[in-house]
Amino acid sequence: MRGEYQTLRMLALEGKITEEMIQVAQDERVEPEFVRQGLADGTIVIPCNINHRFRPIGIGKGLRTKVNANIGASGYHQLIEEEVEKLHVSVHYGADSVMDLSTGTDLDLIRETLIAKSPLMLGTVPIYQVASEGSILKMDPEELFAVIEKQAQQGVDYMTVHCGVTKETVKKLRGHQRIEGIVSRGGSLLAAYIEATGKENPLYEQFDRLCDIFARYDVTFSLGDGLRPGATGDASDRGQLAELLVLGELTARARKKGCQVMVEGPGHVPLDQITANVQLQKRVCEGAPFYVLGPLTCDVAPGYDHITGAIGGAIAAGAGTDMLCYVTPAEHLRLPDRQDVIEGIIATRIAAHSGDLVKGVKGAKEWNDKMSDYRKKLDWEGMYRLAMDPEKARRYKEESEAGGSKVCSMCGSLCSINIDNAAISKFSGKVPDTSEKFLEPKEAAAAGD
Repeated sequence: MRGEYQTLRMLALEGKITEEMIQVAQDERVEPEFVRQGLADGTIVIPCNINHRFRPIGIGKGLRTKVNANIGASGYHQLIEEEVEKLHVSVHYGADSVMDLSTGTDLDLIRETLIAKSPLMLGTVPIYQVASEGSILKMDPEELFAVIEKQAQQGVDYMTVHCGVTKETVKKLRGHQRIEGIVSRGGSLLAAYIEATGKENPLYEQFDRLCDIFARYDVTFSLGDGLRPGATGDASDRGQLAELLVLGELTARARKKGCQVMVEGPGHVPLDQITANVQLQKRVCEGAPFYVLGPLTCDVAPGYDHITGAIGGAIAAGAGTDMLCYVTPAEHLRLPDRQDVIEGIIATRIAAHSGDLVKGVKGAKEWNDKMSDYRKKLDWEGMYRLAMDPEKARRYKEESEAGGSKVCSMCGSLCSINIDNAAISKFSGKVPDTSEKFLEPKEAAAAGD
C-alpha cells in the first residue's frame, strides 16, 4: 500500500514492483519488470491516485495505445445523471480513461460522483473550476492551488495543468500571426491572466509546489498544451514550439521530484506534420508518454470531426503517441450526448488499434488476424465477439435480408469467400479450423488468459 509521498515512480526507482505494476503487466502481456523499468525511465505512467481504487492502466512505450473520453457538464447544460450515463457508456465501449471537463456549478459534487463510480482513471483540468467560481483576471494563486489540492484529495488520477503558458511563450505566440489564436480553454484563461495583470503563470512560477502536491497523492502530470494550434494552418508555429520547449524542461523537473509525467500534444495538424510533431515531443520531453487530442487533419468537417480526428490519431499512434483523446461528432458544435460519446470512442479505438499494428504492440496483430480467420470461415458469432462494437455488427447482419444466411446481403450467392472456401474444399481438402477461442487483449487479461 502506497502512502503519501510514495509515488509509483519513486517505488520503481527503488527497484520495487508493486501490485499496480503487476496488473498493468498482465493486461499488456509484458513482464512486470518491463513496466517497472518504464516507470523508472519515465516512458510509462500509471495514473492512479492513492485515494482512487480501481484496476490501474498503463500509458507509454511498448503498451497498447489508450483512448480517453471527455465528459462533463457545462454552464448551459448540467445534469449529473447524464454525465454518469456517459461514464457508463465510456466503460462499455472500451475507453481506458475519462476526463471530467465540467464547468458551471456543483463541480465538486459532479467530480466526487464520477470518481466514486469510475472503474477507469479520471482526469481533470483544475483551472476550469477556478474560472467557473470567479473572475480569472482577479485570480489569487492560493485559490488555484487550493482547488488543485482539493481535487487531488478527492482522488483525481491525472490533471491537465498548463504550466507552459508563460509570459515569454505568450509573447512568442503573439509575435507570430495565427488564424485562430488560442483555442485551449485553459490556455486562453491563463494567457488572459498574464496579459491583463502582467504577472507570471503561477503554475509555472510555483512549479515545485505543484510537484509536491502531485507527489503527495501520486497525481500524474498531464502537461497541457495551452498554446496548441486550433487550426491546421497554425500547426507547428512559434507559440506551439516555444511552449513545448518549456514542457520539456518541466518534465525533467517533475521527474526529479518523483512525479509521473505525460505531455499533451496539438489538436489540429496537417497529415504531413503529424509524425514530426510526435518525434519532436518525444525528443524534447525525453520519451515521456504523449497524449494528443485527435489530431484533426482538416478544419472543414463539423459534425464529422470524429473522422478527421481518427485519421490523424491513427498516424499519431503509429508514430509513437501513447494515448488518444477522442473527438466526437459534436466537436466545435455542442456538448456531446450519449451517441456522440459512443461514436467518438469507437472511431478513436479504431485509430489506436491501427497505430498498435504499426508499433507491433503485443496482441494487436493476433486480434486483427483472428477476425480475418473468422471471416474466412464465415463464423459470424466469432466476428461479433471480436468486433469493437459487437452490438452494431450483429444488428447490421441480423436486420438485413440475409440475416439468417451464412453469407451477407452484399454479395449473396456471389460471396467470394463462400466460393473460395468451396473451391478449397473441393480441390485442396478442408479449410483449416481456426475457430478456437480468442480474446481481445483487455478481455484476455480480465479472464486470466
